[in-house]
Amino acid sequence: MISSPDPARLILVTGPARSGKSEWAERLADRSQRSVLYIATAAIDPADLEWQTRIASHRHRRPAHWQTQEIQTDLAGFLQSTSAQDCLLIDSLGTWLANLLEQSDEAWIETQQSFLANLKASPSSIILVAEEVGWGVVPAYPLGRTFRDRLGSLTRCIGAIADQVYLVTGGYVLNLSQLGIPLPKS
Repeated sequence: MISSPDPARLILVTGPARSGKSEWAERLADRSQRSVLYIATAAIDPADLEWQTRIASHRHRRPAHWQTQEIQTDLAGFLQSTSAQDCLLIDSLGTWLANLLEQSDEAWIETQQSFLANLKASPSSIILVAEEVGWGVVPAYPLGRTFRDRLGSLTRCIGAIADQVYLVTGGYVLNLSQLGIPLPKS
């Protein structure tokens, strides 16, 4: 049985594409008994009908009383304005990172550190959705490797500070916080 998310302030939900990770995160947010603010990191591209369909699918699943805020880049800044009454559902870290992929390594390190610091300092209950992209072949092009490596590193950093970490795959949800052994902090 999967434990209730109520005592958790920071939850990470990760998994591969189309695994149900967003649906699980939405269920956790709904169970939080707080005012839910859905943070959409994707930008709508009017020329990409398939992308619009994906976004519409997410919108239709969410309860009408949830508020939605679109934030493509400044998640750290947004976290500074949240309250303890809020449950933030940030979907997704991979899309957010893709929006910032052109940053230099130095700029990305600053962005990541600022985000992590504001994540720790936020009084809100926060649920983050992250894609698992490093389980396949190493991308043949540099930007693909940069994306994979940055997302893997970010997810690991968040996992180290999260109260609960879930892996959603193959139609199942695994509570890694209960089943796993955390790596020593480096």
